[in-house]
Amino acid sequence: MNWSTVTEFTLEGFSQYPKLEIILFILCLLMYLVTLLGNSILITISILDTHLHTPMYFFLSNLSFMDICYTTSSVTPMVVKFIGKRNTVPFIGCALQMYLSLAMGSTECLLLAVMAYDRYVAICHPLRYPIIMNKRVCLQMAAGSWITGCLTALLETSSALQLPLCGSSINHFTCEILALLKLACTSSLVMDLIMLVVSVLLLPIPMLLICISYSFILFTILRINSADGRSKAFSTCSAHLTVVILYYGTALSMYLKPSSVDSQETDKFITLFYGVVTPMLNPIIYSLRNKEVKGAVKKLLRRNVFSQRL
Repeated sequence: MNWSTVTEFTLEGFSQYPKLEIILFILCLLMYLVTLLGNSILITISILDTHLHTPMYFFLSNLSFMDICYTTSSVTPMVVKFIGKRNTVPFIGCALQMYLSLAMGSTECLLLAVMAYDRYVAICHPLRYPIIMNKRVCLQMAAGSWITGCLTALLETSSALQLPLCGSSINHFTCEILALLKLACTSSLVMDLIMLVVSVLLLPIPMLLICISYSFILFTILRINSADGRSKAFSTCSAHLTVVILYYGTALSMYLKPSSVDSQETDKFITLFYGVVTPMLNPIIYSLRNKEVKGAVKKLLRRNVFSQRL
């Protein structure tokens, strides 16, 4: 069997646990709605509040938009499957879902590294920050992250589509590439090499750059004499660092574990975490740990209340 003869795939999901699927449907739907609301608010205030027209919030808006795209492409079909009797997905839909999840996930890895560099320049070179992180550089870095993420996803997806298949039943609730590759009749050295190179390019390398950036940041913060200055510097980095740990921790455990380890059920829950929980937590973490975001939200609410009274 090859991809040209496959018209649809069957998603097994958690079909052996019907009661669990009901619980997951409720939780995923609620988290998806929170993700949409939280990330939409972050994007809105970043556009409307001129005080937030800075590189940090420009990259944060990109991250929020990416989280909305990622959850919409992966969570909505999953929610429909949890409540519907139909557990199949067309070939085109499966390929598109796989590409979008890879593209958004890859882009987030790079965006988090770019945001770490932005914090490094802001704290370690504050006087040169407006020059180094000018509008043109920010646009280039954001565009580079999106283009690289989309191209690597296209490479992985197109390579996976060329493998011969020995079935059409995917032991997952979404068209996740690792679950799809388990359907391949034979192992492909080229595909394995592509997955390894892309995984190393998008996981350990950006993580290393983030660690280096924060090493310099920590060294600089510890040299600040003022306690208030140290507290302010820590607060600007703590939210981003929390998101990095959450996202990279789950992604590394998923894509860089030994191929001999077969833990499909565990992989499903890991996918749920970084695909549903992390995008929901991102705006919450940035809002709770950032006085500027909370201030902008309060200002926006006061403006709306005042306009309604008029």
